[in-house]
Amino acid sequence: MHLIELVYINGRFVTPQGTEWLDIIKPADGSVIGKARLADERDAELAIAAAHAAFPAFSRTDLGERIALLENMHQAVKQAEAELHQAVLLEYGAPASRSRWMASYPAEVILQVINELKTYPFVQQAGRATVQMVPLGVAGLITPWNSNAGFICHKLATALAAGCTTVIKPSEFSVLQTEVITRALHRAGLPDGVFNIVTGRGATAGQAISTSPQVAKISFTGSTVSGKAILRAAAETFKRVTLELGGKSPTLILPDADATRAAEMAIQAGFINSGQACIAGSRILIPAQRKTEFEQALVAAVEQQRSGDPAEATTTIGPMMNEQQWQRVQNYIALGEAEGARLLTGGTGRPEGLQSGWYIKPTLFTDVAQTMRIAREEIFGPVLSIITYRDEAEAVAIANDTDYGLSALVIGEDEHHACQVGERILAGRVMINTLAHEPRAPFGGFRRSGIGREMGQWGISAFLEPRAITLP
Repeated sequence: MHLIELVYINGRFVTPQGTEWLDIIKPADGSVIGKARLADERDAELAIAAAHAAFPAFSRTDLGERIALLENMHQAVKQAEAELHQAVLLEYGAPASRSRWMASYPAEVILQVINELKTYPFVQQAGRATVQMVPLGVAGLITPWNSNAGFICHKLATALAAGCTTVIKPSEFSVLQTEVITRALHRAGLPDGVFNIVTGRGATAGQAISTSPQVAKISFTGSTVSGKAILRAAAETFKRVTLELGGKSPTLILPDADATRAAEMAIQAGFINSGQACIAGSRILIPAQRKTEFEQALVAAVEQQRSGDPAEATTTIGPMMNEQQWQRVQNYIALGEAEGARLLTGGTGRPEGLQSGWYIKPTLFTDVAQTMRIAREEIFGPVLSIITYRDEAEAVAIANDTDYGLSALVIGEDEHHACQVGERILAGRVMINTLAHEPRAPFGGFRRSGIGREMGQWGISAFLEPRAITLP
């Protein structure tokens, strides 16, 4: 049994003042595998005070000092990769191919930040004025459960690159990953107070960070509902806010696409991270004139997927994070059928042969109308909707008919034309015939998908404020 009873404040592991204990659940079978003691608002306040005290000295460090610290972080996190992989498999349940990436990405993203930092223009000239990019202050970093370790390392590395000190509130459903990363960061030897990690509820620890006048910046990744609450709370003290929120991303398959190749890529986009991803391409748009052909190809691609034990090599879709998320996805599948969508494959209940664990049948609907809730709301599971279009104008209109705007994928044989179509889609990231991640490009969304951008130099800028020094 795992017992996690410490948080990290001012360079030390300490017993939290919070007294709530949370069961650690293994999603592959629903069993309790440990307990974690959660921080509360008093712990968050202590962490904020430590970061606030450390900021004056840390904000004056030069570029070389910050690069050296980040290089130490990179090495320490990289050395923890095998341990992190086991934690991801155990408490999150991602299939082996995904869990290996989730274990290696935290170190990789620190290296990406180091490369951006080396060329970041902290001083620029604007006419007679010298513009200096100045660190904002204490940054509150709030991370989600669907890729917790990666978000901790990316947000932390970016904030430190800018010269900010930090308070991190990770998801309470990712305590094993947080424990591995915290110990690795401790070994990296960062100055006391520069990073503090308090795992607790959003309503307590998260609220304290969002409302504290000593926190200058919030970087949050999570649900749109939580993002709204954070934005309202941050407004009282004029915090700078970066929000990376939900999505209902379109995969637009053009009429000239090869059916088999397009279907395989579309299903890969939709089922990324077992469907528990804000960028998941959960709406698949196909031309009406090739409807039957694309439906058949998509069904074949879905039926190649295997939902099951993440430790098995044949598994491509792992369990949902917890029972609450499993029930949410089940409800949406039932809702899709009730709304009149036609179920092509999948459906409610667990996959055949799985009697326990939070597993979902990979599910594909067709004859989905844009007015249906399964076409408009983020499901966050392996449930996809096929929507037909008559012409290109209607395809673009459907792609843009959403409250979100985080990501989009366009698939077509004529890449130049596909790019022209992609430029008409309102999303922060538009992929053309690829799912490859570009770490130097900005990442974030339009509309309810968030505010601001992460990644690349845009990410560092989000933790800085320009100051103009003007001479006669």
